[in-house]
This record gives sequence, C-alpha cells and structure tokens, in this order.
Amino acid sequence: MCGFIGVYGPDGVDVSPEIYEGLLAIQHRGQDAAGITTFTDTFHVKKGAGLVRDAFSQADMLRLRGNLGLGHVRYPTVGQGSLEDAQPFHVNFPFGVAMAHNGNVTNFLELKECHARNSGTRLNSSCDLEVILYVFVRALAERVPTGKLVRPEDVFEAVRAVHQQVRGAYSVVAVLPDVGMLAFRDPYGIKPMVLGTKHTEDGTFHAVASESVALDVIGYKEHQDVHAGEAVLIDQDRRVHRRAISNRPHRPCIFELVYFARPDSMLDQISVYKTRIRFGQALAAQWTQSGSPRPDVVIPIPDSSRDAAMAMAAALEIPYREGLVKNRYIGRTFIMPNQIERQTSVRRKLNTIPLEFQDKDVLLVDDSIVRGNTAKRIVKMAREAGAKKVYLAVTSPPLVSPCPYGIDMATKTEFVASGRDPKEVATALDADYVLYLDREAMNEAARAGNPTLDRFCNACFTGDYPTGDITPEVLDRIGNERDDSRQKLFSFSI
Repeated sequence: MCGFIGVYGPDGVDVSPEIYEGLLAIQHRGQDAAGITTFTDTFHVKKGAGLVRDAFSQADMLRLRGNLGLGHVRYPTVGQGSLEDAQPFHVNFPFGVAMAHNGNVTNFLELKECHARNSGTRLNSSCDLEVILYVFVRALAERVPTGKLVRPEDVFEAVRAVHQQVRGAYSVVAVLPDVGMLAFRDPYGIKPMVLGTKHTEDGTFHAVASESVALDVIGYKEHQDVHAGEAVLIDQDRRVHRRAISNRPHRPCIFELVYFARPDSMLDQISVYKTRIRFGQALAAQWTQSGSPRPDVVIPIPDSSRDAAMAMAAALEIPYREGLVKNRYIGRTFIMPNQIERQTSVRRKLNTIPLEFQDKDVLLVDDSIVRGNTAKRIVKMAREAGAKKVYLAVTSPPLVSPCPYGIDMATKTEFVASGRDPKEVATALDADYVLYLDREAMNEAARAGNPTLDRFCNACFTGDYPTGDITPEVLDRIGNERDDSRQKLFSFSI
C-alpha cells in the first residue's frame, strides 16, 4: 500500500512545495522511500530512502521546479526496497511521461516476461508500476506518431489498453508534458483516488491523491472521487475530461477504512472517522448480544482503533482509558519488512500506563489481527502491567486469505486466525477472550457512509477475489515473490 499526489498548477508556479506537504499528510501509507518528479522543459527527479522529511533537502526542493508534478511514498510488497523501485518513474521517448501508483499488478511477472520476449524490453526495476508505464506508453505510441498532437481520446485509449492488459488493483497518476495530468483507477476501483480543485490569486490548481487529507492540508476544498474504471485528464487549457473506460462493479477495499486511511480522510464519499465509530458501535452491540464478559475498562491499541474503542466504551457504558502510549517516531509494525523487525519494534513503539491496567479486567480494542505477533506481545505487556484479565475486541472479521492487491499478507500460514476459531485464537495470543466484528456488520457500517456502494472488497476475510483471476497458483507466486524480497531485505540489513 503506497500513497501519491499529483498537482497541476498555474503557469509559472512551482508545485513541489504542495507535493511535499501532501506527502507528509500520507506518510502513513509508506515509509520505505519517497520521491518527487516535476517538469519544466525537462523532468526534475529526486528520490530518497525513508521518510519524506529525510528524502528531500532544501536544495532538492529548489531544484524541483515546474507547475506539473508528482509525489509518492512507498511501502514495498514486491521488490527489494532499493531506490531503483522508488517512484515516480518516467520515460522520455517516444513521449515524455512520469507516473506513480498505489496498488499491485497481479500479472506483473507475466507481462514482464511477455514484453521481454516479444519486444526485447528490459525493465529497470522490480516495481510493477514500470509495467503499467510501459503498456500505457506503448499503446499511446501506436495511436500517435512521434511529434503529432496527443488528443484526450488518444490518452483514454491508452488507459483502455492498460485495463485490458494489466490485472490487479491500481490507482495511477501521470503527467504528460504538453498534454496535461492524467488519473485513472483500475476497473473495480479497489484502490482509492480523489480529485481536487482550488482557486487562488495565482490561478486554478488541480490535484489528485490517494486520500483526501493530502489535498485538505494544502487548501483544496472541492473534492470528487475518481470512479472505478474511470480516467480523468486535465489538459493544458485546464479543461477536465472524464471518461468511463471500463464498466465493472465497484469494489473498494474495506481494509482502507479498517486500518490504512487516516481518520480525517474521505474515501468514495465515506468518512473514515465516522465509519470507525460505527465499527465500534456495532462491535459493542455484538459484545452485549454474545454474552461476552464485562470488562472494567476499554483501552485502544493506538492509533487506528481509537475512534472505535471510544464508541464501544460509550455504548457499553464502560470507562475509556488511554493505557498504551505510542512512540510516534516508530513506523507501522504491520509494514515492517521482516518479522524480526516487527517483533523488536513493538516494544519500542508502545509502552503501558500501569495505573490503567493494575487489578482490572481490560478490554483491548484493535482494528485487525494479522500474524498475531504484535497482539500477543501487547497482551503480555498488559499482564505485566497488572491486568487480571485481558480481552480483545477486533473491529474487523478474522483475516484468513492473502491479499494480492497491495497489502502485505503473503500466505495463509501467516494468519493467526487461519484454521482457528476465536477461542483458539485467544489461546494462541494468551488472551482470556477474543471477539471479532461480524463481516456483514462491518460492511453495513461502511455502507452507511455511501449507500450507493453495494459491496466492498472483502477478499482478505473471505478469499473471494473481485477481479476473478486470482488462483492458488497466482497467490503462491505472489507469496513466493514477497518472501524472496523479505529475505533479501533481511540479508541486506545484516
């Protein structure tokens, strides 16, 4: 899961400062690397490892000139985590195109091998965006002879070629010098994308981003979603051209609402914050109806479960307390590149306030449990802080299936809930009781924010993949590729 922002500003205005601020707002989506590409008469590129604040110097920002540009923060699901895989990517021939994306191409290796075999093409990285860029540019070149004017219809037909050839989940932003800025979503709209406009004394700005918060922080008040299967082109005259390229059922990823997105974002017209409150209310009702034990206190596992925990505590009429303090300078353990780093970072990341645990039956609320290592460690910390009983309430159903769409859940053997019922999960985590939110209750809580969305992608909870092309062989290949990447990352780190 990555994050991006693209900005097309008025002539003579450098957009790199806005891109930088937007990337800071979506830093939670990727901490492995960051990059910015802008354009004047040539592409200006800077990429760096780690956080946004570390990747760019003042000199870099002064060099990143131009009113057309992209930014990206990366979290790797494939590749070795090197700067070769950092986005944005660009090509200069036969057309100048720079591109960034969020998602995962499930037939990446097939496309890579096919184009290498048929045209001798060699990719420069192990990042799947490069395949999207290649397919797009090749399709555009087939329609437009070099040196000829590129029309909106030519661009949309190139997007159609991407939809036809590239499988998986992806939201893409691209800048095409002398043409404009392009944004498009995969046919099922699995990955989010929002379009914004603002009017200033300098003129009108257009921007696209993975989350609305990236636009909010830089003053964009007018937001619209890029729809599933849709492409949007802002041309040189700042005219907005929108085209439905594919007509498939919209299946946005529900895990964005559960975990990834910031609470102050709007995704497909759904408030992440309000949805998490509804998760907590639904979980409280389920807790009561199931006859679950009554705790003395409700404590969230920060940060993404906090809103649900407060709602749950209010509904149960049980005190809410902040018993776990987060070190905000430690990244998300879920996206740590290897298991050893995940385990050692938990203690660095969280510390208990013993007064809130001592001699109490404690209900810990979390958004999800993947491998269970972090949850088990937190349960142990709660007991060491003096808790008599430790219960876990989870604002999503049991995770049991790998995600091939860009979330780092590689194999079924990694899930603590795989082949276990909640009682067995509780035993595995050394907890006294575990309750998961019912799947339909989760979906209903999300759907309440936008009733026009009849279904979400629930593949990680059910194994039912909306794109219809995910076989056990595909999952094995993706899992093996991710395992290889992790092992290489670990070998590099030692």
